[in-house]
Amino acid sequence: MEGLRAMAEWELLRDRVRRRPRGRVLTVALALLALQLGQLVAPAWACGCGAMVPGDAGRVTVGREESVVRWDGRREQVVMRLTVGGDAERVAWIMPVPRRATVRLGDPGLFDELHDVTTPVHRERRHFWPQDGDWPLLTGDGTAAGPPPPWAGAGPPVSVVGRQRLGPFDVARLTATDPGALDGWLDSNGFALPPRLDDALRPYVQKRWEYVAVKLTPQTTGTPLTGTLDPLHLTFRTDEPVYPMRLSRLADTPQSLGLYVLAAHRMEPASRIGGERPRVTYAGRVTAKTGPLAELAAGTPFLTAIGQEFPRPERISGDHVLRRAPADDTFQQVIYEDRLRTVAGLPAWLLTVTGGLALAVATAATLAVRRSRRPGTAPPTPPLPPPPPPPAQLPASGAEIDHPGVADREQG
Repeated sequence: MEGLRAMAEWELLRDRVRRRPRGRVLTVALALLALQLGQLVAPAWACGCGAMVPGDAGRVTVGREESVVRWDGRREQVVMRLTVGGDAERVAWIMPVPRRATVRLGDPGLFDELHDVTTPVHRERRHFWPQDGDWPLLTGDGTAAGPPPPWAGAGPPVSVVGRQRLGPFDVARLTATDPGALDGWLDSNGFALPPRLDDALRPYVQKRWEYVAVKLTPQTTGTPLTGTLDPLHLTFRTDEPVYPMRLSRLADTPQSLGLYVLAAHRMEPASRIGGERPRVTYAGRVTAKTGPLAELAAGTPFLTAIGQEFPRPERISGDHVLRRAPADDTFQQVIYEDRLRTVAGLPAWLLTVTGGLALAVATAATLAVRRSRRPGTAPPTPPLPPPPPPPAQLPASGAEIDHPGVADREQG
């Protein structure tokens, strides 16, 4: 009986061991399936200028986004350029605007000129004593990081106010009074938007904004949409300069804002809108006389470059409203490249220390030699004893000796 019981327990233990790997494999398979389903259910990627959504269950990423806002007091112009990647062949991009917008292709050379103007100035700064990264303190990489780099009224629920083809863009300008109706219209026209955009678009519906819906398709059918796209240039009237940011709260990863602002004066965001403190990376007047930058800056000659980080996009509370800064102070980033001061390729501090030590050794040796060549000094002479007194002189032989006492006695 004991043997049979032991065999039964052994078989039960062996069955449990066999089942564990299967359970683990099943768990991993379910996790992978859930990950794939999550990518299909929520494929949207939010960028600083709106929401970008791939079609056909594809993926899309925005590696770089650059935007320019021009404000002349009545009209606002927004020029933006996106660099996208992924495997999606069709991508929809939605940007809210305060009023009806006109859309055209922008000049790619505009951003090249902006880069040249706002790039940080590199200057060398010499130091005498070694710092981190200099010999013998080789513990750092010696690199200096500069900062980076820089969106309805009564009637039917949805109405199309214009549609046009601009290069790879199929642009539709829409008005909507209901986010759900907008979602349905876009879906029927090839824009598959996730349901979570309904809540994100509702504040714009309440403010009676309009929308620019852009369908991006590659030049060659069957190839994914990747690379840097041609800039889009939007123009609309508005009471105050604003840059749409609310839809960026849908992003699942930290967001970065790089924005160029052209106006009559230096500009700044009115608030943080849930991100880190905005930083000015450049401020100054445009001096270009020709080219796309000079053309866009006509009448708005002051350029302000603004950068901001959003570590937690879900905290974004609204759109960026821009206002005039207290003063038109100019600013340009300066990146100092610290260099060790050298003489003939050798560290100056090493030459100084070595020379000082050599001078000290030479001085000590010189003093030692001089002391060795100096004549010896005789010991001090002890004082001589005083000379003895001279001896008394005796009278000569036969001389009469005068004895005063005796003579006195004889006379008496």
